[in-house]
Amino acid sequence: MSALKHYFNVSNSYVVTKLFIVLFPWRHRPWSRQQAGMTSNGQGPLFLPPREDINSPDMYIPVMAFVTYILLSTLLAGLRGAFRPELLGLTATNAFAIVIIELILLKLGTYLLNISNESQWLDLVAYSGYKFVGVIATITISAILNRGQSAGGWIGWTIFAYTFMANAFFLVSLHLISIKVDQPADTAPFPSFDH
Repeated sequence: MSALKHYFNVSNSYVVTKLFIVLFPWRHRPWSRQQAGMTSNGQGPLFLPPREDINSPDMYIPVMAFVTYILLSTLLAGLRGAFRPELLGLTATNAFAIVIIELILLKLGTYLLNISNESQWLDLVAYSGYKFVGVIATITISAILNRGQSAGGWIGWTIFAYTFMANAFFLVSLHLISIKVDQPADTAPFPSFDH
């Protein structure tokens, strides 16, 4: 639980700036996280909390985006006349299942690539939640432009394509820097297949 406090140490300016970076990551520089020193056992760096480092992953935005996605999707269902109370639980369960499957696949990927660092587990959880920011933007903008009818059509798919590419660029940029920083100096971030 004490490790989670680090991920919720945010400020209002951090949240606004981070949301802007998640949605428009193309011009953000630099991507590296700021270190606060080394751990007491000397096995890795300590990073500054999100309040002090814009590149640090947080849990506040992913948790709020997760809840907002559930409420927004059921609100839109209500506007279309399709709301039922069970929809809240069903939407939350489906979204949570997607996050769990994604985390399992990410851990499998880190295992297969021989990337082992337990501090990355909470980072992966935080990074996996940023996708809901793009989903919320897609649903909101396309519902407004489609007059509340649906999030589909060419408008919805265009917005989805943009937020998908922005999220992919954001995650790849941050996570590759994180792997380079967390990796010991004598190992490469990817395994060598030379025999």
